[in-house]
Amino acid sequence: MVDIKNRRHFLKRTKYEELRPSLLYIGSKVTVFGRQLKLIEYGDDFTRNSIESQTERTLAMIKPDAFKNMGKIINAISQSGFLISKLRVAKLSKQEAQEFYAVHRGKPFYDGLTDFMSSGRICALELVAPGAIRKWRELIGPTDSNQARAEAPGSLRAQFGTDKTYNACHGSDAPDTAAEEVAFFFGPGRYPGKCDLARGTTLCLVKPHLVADGVAGLVVDMVQDAFDVTAGQLFTLERNAAAEFYEVYKGVLPAGEFNAMVDHLTSGPVLALEVADRSGADAVEAFRQLAGPLDPELARVLRPESLRARFGLNNVQNGVHCTDLVEDGVLEVNYFFTILASS
Repeated sequence: MVDIKNRRHFLKRTKYEELRPSLLYIGSKVTVFGRQLKLIEYGDDFTRNSIESQTERTLAMIKPDAFKNMGKIINAISQSGFLISKLRVAKLSKQEAQEFYAVHRGKPFYDGLTDFMSSGRICALELVAPGAIRKWRELIGPTDSNQARAEAPGSLRAQFGTDKTYNACHGSDAPDTAAEEVAFFFGPGRYPGKCDLARGTTLCLVKPHLVADGVAGLVVDMVQDAFDVTAGQLFTLERNAAAEFYEVYKGVLPAGEFNAMVDHLTSGPVLALEVADRSGADAVEAFRQLAGPLDPELARVLRPESLRARFGLNNVQNGVHCTDLVEDGVLEVNYFFTILASS
């Protein structure tokens, strides 16, 4: 690795097992020996030709009728070999839905489609994989959910769709369309369908080791079984942001453990969720019960059905972060979905 500006080597050729080949695509952020790097261009044509065909991108969307099954669908995506490079929960306005589906303007189903797509929360994702466009359309199945149940019973539309409009998922149909649709949700300065943050909510962070292992969907599914997810986004944190977020633990935890927590939170993408109690009560304490004790070993004894008991490895890689104090719920939610999301 060469520092071009200063004309010196930053890193000699060495083995680094923590860096997965699937993360090597333009726009990806990777951490190498504690240094966060953004991949902005290929070094040469050979590298471009070798990697580009393996990192096709497409836009996937979980529609309002299937949003309650978001965790199951995210898990199916991960288990099918896709890398989720971007993710955001949104609530489209009617005008935004019309803009996204402008290609269908004037068709008989246009008004009904845009009414439906602005009727509730959706989840937009950028997926990366070899042949991602074709692969995702095969996974979701035929447009008509009834046809999907007959022809592709294992597809997502067969499992979670109802008919031709309420059909659970959307998928780009060509490279040009994919680029346009990804830019609609994730382009510079774009933030369509920004969710209004609610009162009495709490923050759940699905930590990088679970995102990297492709099990974040299982966590989301457990959360959705008991709570409503009212906002969500995939973040890659810089070290100063992670240290600021964890500042309350500084001086409380041993310095080594605090630094390890910051290191882990910046080691890869983290999935942030705003979580609400369906009863309208404050969600902080109820969600802490679902998260379980900080130490996964203790969680497996005291709360074996908790998230940390099921997914935690140790005190640092313990599956999820949850808000500890009721008064901090709004602060932590706003830190991610107002401060970091707009930075």
